Amino acid sequence: MIKRFFLSERNMMAAILVNAVLIFMLYFPGWRHNEWLELIDHVFILFFLLEAAVKLYTLKPRYYFADPWNRFDLIIVLGSLPSLLVQVIPVPDTSLLIILRLFRLIRLIRFIRFVPHLSKVITGLGRALQASLFVLLALLFLNLLLAIFTCHFFADVAPQYFGDPLIASYSIFQMFTVEGWNEIPATIAQSLSERQTQAGIFNTSILIGLTRLYFVLVVLLGGVFGMSLANAVFVDEMTMDNNDALERKVDDLHNEIKELKALLLRNAQKENP
Repeated sequence: MIKRFFLSERNMMAAILVNAVLIFMLYFPGWRHNEWLELIDHVFILFFLLEAAVKLYTLKPRYYFADPWNRFDLIIVLGSLPSLLVQVIPVPDTSLLIILRLFRLIRLIRFIRFVPHLSKVITGLGRALQASLFVLLALLFLNLLLAIFTCHFFADVAPQYFGDPLIASYSIFQMFTVEGWNEIPATIAQSLSERQTQAGIFNTSILIGLTRLYFVLVVLLGGVFGMSLANAVFVDEMTMDNNDALERKVDDLHNEIKELKALLLRNAQKENP
C-alpha cells in the first residue's frame, strides 16, 4: 500500500503542488515565522526523502537512476536537507538554510511533462534560440554602443540613468522594451532647464529638443525595429514545424495531381491512337 502510494505519479505531483502552496504562504509577512507552517514544511522534506528511499528500494538503483526525473528529484531533496538543521542545532543565521526550501519549487518543472507535443515545443524552442542568436548579439552590441554614447553626454545630467556604462546599459535596455522611454527624456529636460545649459549657439530649448529626438531614435531603432525583428525571427522559427508539415502536404498533393494528369493522358492516348 505504501509502495503504491509513493510510486503513484499523481500522488507525488499533488504533494509537490501542496508543498509549493505552503512555501508561497510562508513568504507572507503574517505567516513568515509561523511555527506550524514551518513544521509542516519540514515534514514535507522528510516525506520527499521517504519517497526517494521507497523508489530506490522498489526500483533498485540501476532503474531508479536511469530515469532523469528521479535524479532531478533526488538532487532537490538532498539540497533541501540542510534546512532541517534549524530544528536540531542552534544556527545564528538561518537565512541561507531557509532559502534552500526554494529549491523544492523547482520541482514544479515536472508539470511541463503534461504540455501537449512537448518534444516539438522543445525542438522549436532550440531552433528559435539558435536562429535568434545573431539578432540578439546585434541588439547587445547596439545596447552597449548607445549606453557608452549616452553615458558620455548625459552622465552628469542624469547620473541615476547614465552614471556609468552598466547603469546606462540597463536604462537603454529599458527603453528598448518601451518602458519609461518618456520619463527618462523628461528627467533630462528638467535637469537641463534647471541648469540653463548653453553650448555655443545652442540654447537650452534646442538641447532639450535634440535630446528628445535622440531618445525617440533610440526607441525606434532598438525597441520598435530591433525587438520586433527578434520577436519575428523567434516566432517564425517556433512555427517552422507547422510550415514544414503544410509544405509536405502541398508537395504530396502536387505529386498526386501530376500522377492523375499522366493517367488521364495515357487513357486519352489509348482511346485516340
